[in-house]
Amino acid sequence: MPIERASVRAMHKPWGVSDLQPWSDIDGTGDAVGELWFERADKNAPVPALLLKLLFTSGPLSIQVHPDDTFARAMGMPNGKSEAWYTISAKSGAQIGIGLNRRVTPRELRASISNRSIVELVQWRSVAKGDVIFIPAGTIHALGAGIVLAEIQQRSDTTFRLFDYDRHRELHINNAVAVANAWPLPSPANPTRLTDERTVLVASRHFVLERVDLQEASSWALVAEPETWILVLDGHAAIGLATVSIGQVVFVGGGRSSIEVGPNGLTALIAYPAAQPIDSLLQRLCELSTPLVQSAAPADLIAHAKART
Repeated sequence: MPIERASVRAMHKPWGVSDLQPWSDIDGTGDAVGELWFERADKNAPVPALLLKLLFTSGPLSIQVHPDDTFARAMGMPNGKSEAWYTISAKSGAQIGIGLNRRVTPRELRASISNRSIVELVQWRSVAKGDVIFIPAGTIHALGAGIVLAEIQQRSDTTFRLFDYDRHRELHINNAVAVANAWPLPSPANPTRLTDERTVLVASRHFVLERVDLQEASSWALVAEPETWILVLDGHAAIGLATVSIGQVVFVGGGRSSIEVGPNGLTALIAYPAAQPIDSLLQRLCELSTPLVQSAAPADLIAHAKART
């Protein structure tokens, strides 16, 4: 059962940022970074079904849409792309666009692209820290400026742009109109509290996204699916023999491993490919860890984890 600290790939974007602190030490000065992709450290490992990212916006992204599995496979691609966003931070007035504010025909959608009124056709809403948005394939969507978010998605790089704010990148109008659900997105389900520690943010056909909030100096057994991604939002811990802190990601290849939480607790996102939450995902081992962990540095956490792994 591999437990790996994920490698990070920076993706430079015209709408990205130069300062990624505290999430990364990567410097975007001179070449703005818009996305951090978290990938298997073992480059020879099988390609995961999901892709975990962090996004940083200083300007609006294109208005875009992704195909569903049926359309993608008809085009010779392995799958489509549904995704979910967890808002880490958002400046005052920051907005996201999800779906349209009214139903339109394909002809009307084409016309709105040509006359640039598609910006007014998108359903914009304010966004704040902690907001969760599920974006099924086929949903027209966009991100505004001033947002940092985590994204979990089906592994696909197929994006059809409808509008790009005169950045002179290619548009994909025919494909976008063909795959788009040109109507308002139904109201999403609210997050579900499973336990004091686990909140299910999204449970979809392709993946589950949870937030976990673990008490300081506590010990846990993680019973993971064959592909499980863990992104630390706050605090630090030892997961198996890997120590992680804010902005770092661990890939767990399934099975049972330990989590030893540091003195400041742990808040993390956990994503895995399943249609519903796994009841046995997280099991508390004891009320509190030993005093060693309560005052632990990362090296101490590793030593304590070895005894439990």
